[in-house]
Amino acid sequence: MLRVGITGQAGFVGKHLYNTIGLFQEEFQRIEFEKDFFEDEGKLYDFVSQCDVIVHLAAMNRHNDPQVIYDTNLGLVQKLVNALNKTNSKAHVIFSSSTQEERDNLYGKSKKEGRELMAQWAKTSGGKFTGMIIPNVFGPFGHPNYNSVVATFSHKIARNETPTIEVDGDLKLIYVGELVDEILKTIKKGESNESLIILHTAESKVSNLLALLERYKSEYQDKGIIPQLDSKFETNLFNTFRCYIDIPNYFPVKFTQHTDPRGAFVEVIRLNVGGQVSFSTTVPGITRGNHFHTRKIERFAVIKGKALIQLRQIGTDEVLDFYLDGNEPAYVDMPIWYTHNIKNVGEEELYTIFWINEFYDPNDPDTYFENV
Repeated sequence: MLRVGITGQAGFVGKHLYNTIGLFQEEFQRIEFEKDFFEDEGKLYDFVSQCDVIVHLAAMNRHNDPQVIYDTNLGLVQKLVNALNKTNSKAHVIFSSSTQEERDNLYGKSKKEGRELMAQWAKTSGGKFTGMIIPNVFGPFGHPNYNSVVATFSHKIARNETPTIEVDGDLKLIYVGELVDEILKTIKKGESNESLIILHTAESKVSNLLALLERYKSEYQDKGIIPQLDSKFETNLFNTFRCYIDIPNYFPVKFTQHTDPRGAFVEVIRLNVGGQVSFSTTVPGITRGNHFHTRKIERFAVIKGKALIQLRQIGTDEVLDFYLDGNEPAYVDMPIWYTHNIKNVGEEELYTIFWINEFYDPNDPDTYFENV
């Protein structure tokens, strides 16, 4: 079992990597890291000495003074190198650099020089080093105005604000889940590579990104329609957008009931994609679910009985409670990386319709069990 530590564990990529490694507990042990370790040599030495693999993600991306970015990033690398030397570590260090290495800015310069410092450590110490040169990364839970233009646009659009395009350039992009897969491959391979170029998986003009996100707002957030998703990139972008909606106040969404003397008619979902529809009955007091997905889009629609649907983002403690009643049929959609369940809290059978955007594949279920 490999012991893996992640500097910047609480950051955008760090959180995704930490949570994904947690899905493979037979292969990896996660060594906890906290930001203040860099300010306490003893804690940093203890962290480094426990690790077989260190993924160095900690860095400053933005600041009003570019010199602060440069000094901070080089300072973090130097502290890590000192700790590696002091503990005689032979760990495999994986360093996240950027395609901005070749640009004339202090952020790119800090990344390139940091990668070169780490490579020199490996040569002199006998450790392993991989320097990953990474394109623009996007995905759920990124910080707006900091991590990516996708995060900034999604946050603003979901809150009815108007984003602006400063430069309508061509972006080379990789989804955070795809980057995590590349890091895991590198960990498992265990070989040094001073300049491992991570290829982008999508390319888009900034204006095209904005147009797609605005369509998701119009169709999904405003009308409840699952939009047409023509590629894996668009599915990843849509899942990213969904996580910026004000989830606690957006759900549950009540259906429109059409009633006449015969009874009622309710339209459950409009789809511009495929998938699988199913229904369940649940007796009083029983809970279903307690699992999460990392890529699937899923809707729970309560049409009869009383239900409590609960959501909790993986790695956090806050539980969101949504009470639904079949007398006023409503739905809740499950964001990715949120474990969720549904419980019959009434006195009669609960009837629920489920839609998910993929056929169930027992060889690749994308279903991970964790209690809410």
